[in-house]
Amino acid sequence: MGASGQIQLKTSASAASVQTEHVRAELVAQAPEGVGPGKPLQLGLLFTHTPEWHTYWRNPGDSGLPTQLAWQLPAGLDAGEIAWPVPRKIPIGHLANYGYEGQVLLPVPVTVSPAFNPGPLAREVTLRLKASWLVCRQECIPEEGDFTLQLPLAGTTALNAAAFDAAAKAHPVPLPTQDGSGARVEGGALLLRVAGLPAALQGKALGVFPETTGVIETAATPTQQWEGAVWTARVPLSRERSEGPEPLPMVLAHGGQGWRVELPVAGGWPAVAAPVGMSPALEAALKANAANAQPMPATPAPLATWLLALAGALLGGLILNLMPCVFPVLAIKVVGFARHAQDGRAHRISGLAYTAGVLLSFLLLGALMLALRAAGEAVGWGFQLQSPAVVALLAALFTLIALNLGGLFEFRSMLPQSLAGLQARHPVLDSFLTGVLAVAVASPCTAPFMGASLGLTATLPAAQALSIFAALGVGLALPYLLASWLPAFARALPRPGAWMETLRRFLAFPMLATVVWLVWVLGQQSGIHGAAALLALLVLLAMAVWALTLRGASRAVLASFSIAACAWGIWAWGPKIVEIEVAPSAVATAGGAASWQAWRPGLADELLAQGRPVFVDYTAAWCVTCQYNKSTTLARPEVLGELAAKSVTLLRADWTRRDPAITAALARLGRSGVPVYVLHAPGRAPVVFSEILNADALRAAVAELPG
Repeated sequence: MGASGQIQLKTSASAASVQTEHVRAELVAQAPEGVGPGKPLQLGLLFTHTPEWHTYWRNPGDSGLPTQLAWQLPAGLDAGEIAWPVPRKIPIGHLANYGYEGQVLLPVPVTVSPAFNPGPLAREVTLRLKASWLVCRQECIPEEGDFTLQLPLAGTTALNAAAFDAAAKAHPVPLPTQDGSGARVEGGALLLRVAGLPAALQGKALGVFPETTGVIETAATPTQQWEGAVWTARVPLSRERSEGPEPLPMVLAHGGQGWRVELPVAGGWPAVAAPVGMSPALEAALKANAANAQPMPATPAPLATWLLALAGALLGGLILNLMPCVFPVLAIKVVGFARHAQDGRAHRISGLAYTAGVLLSFLLLGALMLALRAAGEAVGWGFQLQSPAVVALLAALFTLIALNLGGLFEFRSMLPQSLAGLQARHPVLDSFLTGVLAVAVASPCTAPFMGASLGLTATLPAAQALSIFAALGVGLALPYLLASWLPAFARALPRPGAWMETLRRFLAFPMLATVVWLVWVLGQQSGIHGAAALLALLVLLAMAVWALTLRGASRAVLASFSIAACAWGIWAWGPKIVEIEVAPSAVATAGGAASWQAWRPGLADELLAQGRPVFVDYTAAWCVTCQYNKSTTLARPEVLGELAAKSVTLLRADWTRRDPAITAALARLGRSGVPVYVLHAPGRAPVVFSEILNADALRAAVAELPG
């Protein structure tokens, strides 16, 4: 079953055959006279299924996907369509699929035209195929493979002749439409009459396989009989029929052989029923909205709404201080406070500088996000971490900070004398940059009360939208601004001493832990090779920093070498780091027995139209709050068990990479970042949960669903 089973993804390297756990796929050829203009040539994908597993016909039935073939052939070779063999009906519960089990060959005729010119010295031709298929039992696994086959130009290629012969015999024979043949709709059923079938079939039951999806009830058994030489049948129409083909193409089968006929439909098809749970008026309105969608003009929010959004942003910024992603930077700030504990003026200036850094960073980040939106880009909160380049730069920055805190080097010692003096005369720069850094590491987090306020910025004029970002900054900086101006706080801090150096070196480890997290995030975007390339560059960066701390000839030689190595690493490995790895078509199972499916536009609406409740997890690898919720609430057996008991379909919308469709879906929910958790139920308004997902709140909402 393609819709409700466990979804995974299997891929393969380029080869003539691919072996997965459930199927072996091989690119094969039949060239009895060699390869040349006018000579017969067939290619094919030969499947050998593990027992109880199957792939699909051109019409997969109630669920599933047909196999897709994308050819890369030399000029002069033109591949036709798959010559689909007759399928078999595969019942699964109250549904049924059309597909193949055991061994089956999907042959493709290839025309070799006079334009084919491999060259006088060529002895072989290289054929390439990218194929994707869905292999299912109760669960379904999308798989794909890149195939390469070297085919001799001369001589005979007929190693798989038996498989091609079997596929030819299983290919439906075209049956001309004769007088007395046709179809008509009557009483919720499709009445079929076919004349001209082989006499040997008379009196026998035939399999009925319409080529058009969603026309009949696939699992139903046709009522059929013979009226002399004319075969007749009554097949129930699908209650969710969405097609009315004219003529009606179908395959009739018996004993592994098939006959293809196109039947005229007398009287035409009745009107297609609207999807369950959606009125015709609503469907028409949705289509009109989609066709005429225009960016909504920014309109000022009412004063009460705007003030409420500011309050939510301020409170959300305050809560950001409690998020784990901000801890390492705030620990550095506490050490800075202790350094100035006995100097009230320096303490206050430091607090103001930190606040200025936070506010300016939030305003610049907000302005950039609004500018990108105005230019038509679909972005939201945390958008910068969807870029592998930004993630890599942050990893390098935190590596430098960790090396500095660990005592490997001092920034002042590595600067020119003029700049070092500037830093000494203006120590507030450190506090300002700490504020900038706090915003950089806080951006992957969405605290409670932030989501609604940030979502509102998409519809507000620039001034009101930026004021919400400023309120976030004030919330993040407020505890430290107040602490810097409260003498009681300064008196409570311990006096400067040796403990500060020990604490400073200890803080290098949270920074390194942040680097580990950033490398993991980049691995989600650029794959294992991108993460390995980033780690290698970080090693070279650390070597360069160490070399710059040396003196004399050692510094001149080793620093030059290490800087050159860094430059070479960036040139050689940089493209691998910023390369976005192709996203899988589905997500792996998470949370024990629960089966998570990959979200796609419209899928939730399709499931709701079928009367099925849906829970959507909008998430991203770089979102720390998301990972916390996954490992707590969404991993609890009792929560997953109650979701399963109510037949709730679990969808995961992964925003790790840029995805305009997910951005648009978040905007419709009034949100601008992740995490967002939504429970949809037929006939009910969506329930949007807090960013810190509460298990009791989720269970209470699920309990209200009909059993």
